[in-house]
Amino acid sequence: MSLADKAEALFLEGYNCSQAVFGAIAPELGLDVDTAMKIASSLGGGMGRLREVCGAVSGMFMAAGLSNGYATPEKGRVKAEHYALIRELAEEFRARHGSIVCREILGTGAEIGGNPEARTAEYYARRPCLRCIRDAAEIYEKKLMKK
Repeated sequence: MSLADKAEALFLEGYNCSQAVFGAIAPELGLDVDTAMKIASSLGGGMGRLREVCGAVSGMFMAAGLSNGYATPEKGRVKAEHYALIRELAEEFRARHGSIVCREILGTGAEIGGNPEARTAEYYARRPCLRCIRDAAEIYEKKLMKK
């Protein structure tokens, strides 16, 4: 099963967009699912429904940090190379969706705050979230998973 398929299945179970992407990838990198889901739980809806950076993108970035990040105080090449990787992932996502910002991807009427909507057939039909989740997982898999 591809990471995109795993991420889609998690989203359809009710996990948020960030959890779906990070939760699909993190176990492949040695992080348990419960911990991954807790880490990513705040980033759905563009960070707590603030509609900022898309949660799927945040999940992809966290996975990139887990697999390719650094854990020491960096000031030079290592940090620069990692940030370049993050920009590359962002550009690939932006090329597919026009933005990495949740409210821009959702378009007009993207509510900031409030309660999450019920996951109905109509919800899935009118929102691009499932495509975003699949694409973020696919971009990560294509660029960073060792085949």
